[in-house]
Amino acid sequence: MSQIFSGGCQCGAVRFQAAHLGRPSICHCRMCQKAFGGFFGAFVSADQAHLTWTRGQPSLFRSSKKVLRGFCPKCGTPLTYHHPGGVELAIGAFDHPEFFEPQVQVNHDRRLPWIDHLFEKPAAADPEMEAAFAATESYQHPDHDTQAWPPNDNSPKDNTNER
Repeated sequence: MSQIFSGGCQCGAVRFQAAHLGRPSICHCRMCQKAFGGFFGAFVSADQAHLTWTRGQPSLFRSSKKVLRGFCPKCGTPLTYHHPGGVELAIGAFDHPEFFEPQVQVNHDRRLPWIDHLFEKPAAADPEMEAAFAATESYQHPDHDTQAWPPNDNSPKDNTNER
């Protein structure tokens, strides 16, 4: 993908632009589960020559002898996975993660035992819960680049992605 994509952390302290992206994937290893606080980690490989940090820089944590994981030093959002073959970016950190449908599962044999059946379960429909989500005022950085963040006290917050 040679198009330029932007993304960043939840608080807006770290932002990036990337082009020449490779194959999107999800990894089921225990380190990815812990790094994301979820069932798996979702990544897309990136060409470091076409990766630019436009605001801030991720902090790095060595999760193994060969791997560094990048995250926002202010809010903790997982951002990168650095390995001897290059770097991968967290799909959820992109402004438009819907563009990166995973094409492969890594460490599939280490997946949680119920993951294959997770999406077969019916979605819960709770109008009271939906109303509470709709009323939430988000302080999260919007899913697009901004001149500055956070906004000063006199400017309105951009809450286009409230949840």
